[in-house]
Amino acid sequence: MKEIPEYNCLEKINCPADLRRLKPEDLPQVCNELRRYIIDILADNPGHFGSSLGAIELTVSLHYSLNTPYDRIVWDVGHQAYGHKILTGRRESFHTLRKMGGISGFPNPVESEYDSFIAGHASNSISAALGMDVASSLKGETSRLHVAVIGDGSMTGGLAYEGLNNAASTCNNLLIILNDNNMSIDKPVGGMSQYLVNITTSEIYNRVRFRLYSLLKRIGLIGEEKKGAILRFNNSLKALLTQQHNIFEGLNIRYFGPVDGHDVCGLVRIINDIKNMRGPKILHIRTVKGKGFKPAEEHATEWHSPGRFNRETGERIIVRSKKEPQLYQDIFGHTLVELARSDSRIVGITPAMPTGCSMNFLMKEMPDRTFDVGIAEGHAVTFSAGLAKEGLMPFCNIYSSFIQRAYDNIIHDAALQNLDMVLCLDRAGLVGEDGATHHGNFDLAFLSCIPNVTIASPLNEIELRNLMFTASRPGMGVFAIRYPRGKGEMQDWEKPLELLPVGRGEKLADGKDVAVLSIGPIGNLAAEAVARARKKGFETAHYNMIYLKPIDENILHEVGKNCRYIITVENGTIHGGLGSAVMEFMSANGYSPKIKRLGVPDKFITHGTITELYRLCRIDAEGIEMAITEGTDCYHKKNN
Repeated sequence: MKEIPEYNCLEKINCPADLRRLKPEDLPQVCNELRRYIIDILADNPGHFGSSLGAIELTVSLHYSLNTPYDRIVWDVGHQAYGHKILTGRRESFHTLRKMGGISGFPNPVESEYDSFIAGHASNSISAALGMDVASSLKGETSRLHVAVIGDGSMTGGLAYEGLNNAASTCNNLLIILNDNNMSIDKPVGGMSQYLVNITTSEIYNRVRFRLYSLLKRIGLIGEEKKGAILRFNNSLKALLTQQHNIFEGLNIRYFGPVDGHDVCGLVRIINDIKNMRGPKILHIRTVKGKGFKPAEEHATEWHSPGRFNRETGERIIVRSKKEPQLYQDIFGHTLVELARSDSRIVGITPAMPTGCSMNFLMKEMPDRTFDVGIAEGHAVTFSAGLAKEGLMPFCNIYSSFIQRAYDNIIHDAALQNLDMVLCLDRAGLVGEDGATHHGNFDLAFLSCIPNVTIASPLNEIELRNLMFTASRPGMGVFAIRYPRGKGEMQDWEKPLELLPVGRGEKLADGKDVAVLSIGPIGNLAAEAVARARKKGFETAHYNMIYLKPIDENILHEVGKNCRYIITVENGTIHGGLGSAVMEFMSANGYSPKIKRLGVPDKFITHGTITELYRLCRIDAEGIEMAITEGTDCYHKKNN
């Protein structure tokens, strides 16, 4: 029988107030137990691993030094906040992480008062924390502190710089902690990342500077009104002496660091020294992603979210069989390489997810034609538009949930100019355990209203390949292809590429009682439901629409004339997607069938397995079959 490890300190901590009762010398033990607890739980309950291990000492020092939850900690992304969850009353429920009915994988104010702000997407922490700090000041809450914890990967996002710029010109006392682990998910890219690696500032310098400033202020030689001019002079002098300019101090934001992010007692001392200083300030800490677990330290990308693993050996437990279908993203990656070999115009663009979207295949074979632009989705789209403007054919791969951050770029920079480029929307629809911040439910709806945009979703891997081939032809404009997270439908997918006529779907089954219209891989569950219904005597037609825009009007006329009951099925919001398009067409053309829309309802969906979430939204085979049988019976009873 495996011996259960002891958590002598951790078991006494049910909230940060309990943590603050400990002596400073006890904190390293708390960190060791907290790190071990996360490893023990995640070994059997998969989640985001490396980021949280790297932020343990930071988490403990913040809750020890601040008066949380009155003082606010705003986490960026949230991958690094597992230790935060455990220290804030969720230790006993931590094993339910990312499970249906359990706690979320990301900070969420609905879940806990210690979760100050939603944290699923990158780069929003500075803006959110700044707004909260200004609001507290306006309400007279002058003692309330606000801390934004942002990783260096998130610093590539434009919103982070917008927040920094505003923080520099707005009266606030915000503390920004830059958790610099020299990693995001894949290795960080761009000049900012290298800058953070090289930047140096003396601890002695900062200590002397702070003491001198306090003395001058105390004897009346300096006030807040003179602070800006003195800061600018001081920063210029330091840049001259060190031959290095600090971008943060260039914005007149006080900079401290870099300091060891794994020295918990040192962090407590520094945070206590600077937390009450007036004006915005940045503490730059250096950490190691996956700290304390050697395999994660050595292979940070693989251990970002490793699945189940052996806690003793570090061996990852891979449950997929080689005989199973490949992941949709791998089919995309292999097909992109195949297309690029025969078409020199093709280039690949990804915002910091080459491994996640499998663009690393192209990156390995054609590094000069693959661009990882960092966590900067808007830039990824506009950069792609620039490439397209000069005659290249960009395949811009962005997770569906994250393409929301580039909406204006799609409209203004790509569609308005009718540029030829491919938007590959990975993780479209319900994604499972990551929950509401990561579900890709809205792309069909928000893209369908944009002119010059073609929208398609494949039924299977072969159609994905053919859609990619079709989209790469000249004159296609902005061509969006959405496909889900996870494995496909077939093993034998390496077929010769074929063009798919734009705006044309296909009939999969004939019938007269009811017509099921589906788009995307959810159509495979619809096909299963149709087969079951047909065995029960329900003459059910099934159409794979393939394209939402332009939609196949020949199919819709055929259905409108012959079927009095229509069911639409989509793995996305029912408002503005396939169901809405079918209803609009029927109304505009004088048809009056009964229409049942199946999809994601008008609410944010929780986390859980894909199977659980499909059942919750009634878009699993059983739910679709029920819609066919019950709806058809009701229709006949009403009309007989």
